[in-house]
Amino acid sequence: MLLAVDQAPLDQKQLATMSARFHPVDISADVSGLPANEQRALALMVKASHLMDALFLRQAWAGNESQLMKLLADASPLGQARLRYFLINKGPWSRLDHNRAFLAGVPEEKPGDANFYPAGATKAEVEQWLATLSPDEHAQATGFFTVIRRNAPGAAKPFAIVPYNLEYQGELAEAARLLREAATQTTQATLKKFLEIRADAFLTNDYYASDVAWMELDASIEPTIGPYEVYEDEWFNYKAAYESFITIRDDAESAKLASFGAELQEIEDHLPIEPSLRNPKLGSLAPIRVVNVVFTAGDGNRGVQTAAYNLPNDERVVREKGSKRVMLKNMQEAKFSVVLKPIARVVLSGADQSRVAFDAFFTHILMHELMHGLGPHQISVAGTQTTVRQSLKDTYSTIEEAKADISGLWALQHLIDRGKLPASMSETLYTTFVASAIRSIRFGLTEAHGRGIAIQLNFLLDQGAVTVASDGTLSVAPAKIRGAVEELTRRIMTLQAHGDYEAAKALVATGVVKPEIQKLLDKLGDVPVDIAPQFTTAAALEQQFP
Repeated sequence: MLLAVDQAPLDQKQLATMSARFHPVDISADVSGLPANEQRALALMVKASHLMDALFLRQAWAGNESQLMKLLADASPLGQARLRYFLINKGPWSRLDHNRAFLAGVPEEKPGDANFYPAGATKAEVEQWLATLSPDEHAQATGFFTVIRRNAPGAAKPFAIVPYNLEYQGELAEAARLLREAATQTTQATLKKFLEIRADAFLTNDYYASDVAWMELDASIEPTIGPYEVYEDEWFNYKAAYESFITIRDDAESAKLASFGAELQEIEDHLPIEPSLRNPKLGSLAPIRVVNVVFTAGDGNRGVQTAAYNLPNDERVVREKGSKRVMLKNMQEAKFSVVLKPIARVVLSGADQSRVAFDAFFTHILMHELMHGLGPHQISVAGTQTTVRQSLKDTYSTIEEAKADISGLWALQHLIDRGKLPASMSETLYTTFVASAIRSIRFGLTEAHGRGIAIQLNFLLDQGAVTVASDGTLSVAPAKIRGAVEELTRRIMTLQAHGDYEAAKALVATGVVKPEIQKLLDKLGDVPVDIAPQFTTAAALEQQFP
């Protein structure tokens, strides 16, 4: 349920109601099998991750740090309620409520440029400046790891390109020190290599080698730390935000899913798009890791919690090495139990409620991440080599999330048809997805995943693949669901392959909440929207290794 937050400041009761949408859940991982030196390395990675939180706050809004200081100084119950919701959102805007302000004295809506572009500049001014740059300058200005700042008056050009290692040099120097110290503690060669090279990257701003080392990581501890996702840059989706996932690998579950990697080229070869648009040779490495979270930070821990991710985003690495899919099993189990099952009891028909299963939920999340690496990436538009990300600009994240979801359903059905997955999964795959779609729409339509889901659900409703009963509950239409999933997969991947920005804008515009869906959302007031993780294992490690 979206709450009205038009009139800030809100009182303590209102803030408590908004915070309650994130149900506190203890998140733990079994580290008892790790020797003391590896546990010490883990604790150092958690310390470095706290710096990713600080960096993300700076990136999300220039005023975040001063706002946080004010909140920390207010020990009143109202002040503590404000602080709690600020920390959930990593800022003074409610991410579930169209990014509207819940504190006084801040912009009414979250700035789309975050803190990546010059204060006071407009998107049009930045676009005009970009058009004047040489190809090399343009690549730097639109790259993942630079911010754009205003030049001094009288300079030849209005804006300057500043690399992250200069903009954030203090925090990055300390993070590099902690990662190097962690590297001295571990005896796992690939982990040591990644930590050392990622520490170097923080200081040089060249992340390529450390992304490759991360792809080749084979250790009991699976850290992801650095600038990755581009969601905060709502102007262009160019700039990467800092985040961290410190996790423990689940070897047994990882082994179960490893076979999926061998199927990716076959899936790519049968995508429901023109054969010329398919990738004849995917990257050679496509590891799949099932992990349990110890700690998350920055862009990895704001608002709705991440259930899985597919990285790196650097197209060079994806082209040469593929990408790694990481499944956060303990986070997914918490979401399924606390959020998805209660939603299914409200929104699905009686018959379909029995067809909701964790295995379908978990496997579709995996396939969602796998499908990020499939389909068009490097493309040619009007004879110019570019990428889908560059061509689709501000629509990219929403379109890409929608693609991964719907093509993930298509791919799982493809594997079921080939006998690679049990036929019984067809009974739970689509119903679980529909319940999860309602879960995701509650994230808000300003969030890429939420809007992407709205696009898909509306398409399925329009095609009659999902129907609404007289009591308002939803059912899957078996005779139509497969064809509708295939058709939407085709449409999205085709517009990506052509870099069709206008078509992407038109599709994104369909990502609205239909009245029949709003009625269901209104019935979910007592069901949490997501979880608020309490990292018990990380707290114990930090106490053990201060």
